[in-house]
Amino acid sequence: VDFIDINMGCPIDLLCNKGGGAALLQRPQKIKQLARCVSPVLDIPLTLKMRKGYWDGKDVVHEFIDEVSSWGVSALTLHGRTREQRYTRTADWDYIQKVAAKAGGLNVIGNGDIYNFEEYNDHVRKGNLSTVMIGRAALIKPWIFTEIKEQRHYDISASERLDMMKIYCTNGIEHWGSDDMGIETTRRYLLEWLSFLHRYVPVGLMEVLPQKMGLAPPAYYGRSDLETLLASGDVKDWIKISEMLLGPTPSTFSFVPKHKSYSYRIVGENWGPKLNTEDIGEQNG
Repeated sequence: VDFIDINMGCPIDLLCNKGGGAALLQRPQKIKQLARCVSPVLDIPLTLKMRKGYWDGKDVVHEFIDEVSSWGVSALTLHGRTREQRYTRTADWDYIQKVAAKAGGLNVIGNGDIYNFEEYNDHVRKGNLSTVMIGRAALIKPWIFTEIKEQRHYDISASERLDMMKIYCTNGIEHWGSDDMGIETTRRYLLEWLSFLHRYVPVGLMEVLPQKMGLAPPAYYGRSDLETLLASGDVKDWIKISEMLLGPTPSTFSFVPKHKSYSYRIVGENWGPKLNTEDIGEQNG
């Protein structure tokens, strides 16, 4: 273990209604108590992750950031949204930079909407941040780290993306086993991943670069049938891709994505979620 992180950024009701996750932002003294209780018993760094506040218009992190290093914390990752926002609208990078400027010797790591090397460069080179954390983009286009390292937009082919999924499935079967249970566990994790992967728009099809996290693409045809299939937001197509890699699904199989907002199509028959306006708002945000 390289470090221990206390994650106070999760916005889901299950945690917040119990006082955990982002709800802790309403109790800064509790955050202080947690950090000061944990840090003395560790021989590795302690880090914190949080959003800028719980309610819109009530940012709070700037009010205590100058104290955080005295709690025994080595770094703080700040997501530039409130809990009320969840993932709607764009992340507030001006606020992240404002907090970083007040942090003294504390390492501040910015988080929110980074989707390409240009955005990475823009935020890191402003001088106040130690680095950035990348979340959804690592699921949608795992090669983002190659793009950052090589400072280029990577026009990855559909066959390369499918090969990446083949490796993923091989690793899943090695880990969970090649019996029916192991294959279906691998399939479910693959399908959850596909609920993010399909949002990627190939560089070679873009009229304007770079692609932005908050812009949901219109339906489009790829440069091959496979590229078109990989762009589908239909749960049935995700299942078809899983069958290409893991064989037919059981007759009783059904799948609803954990992150429901990532399936565009309104479907029934237990194949996927029926979207409401909140789901669509989170998707497009």
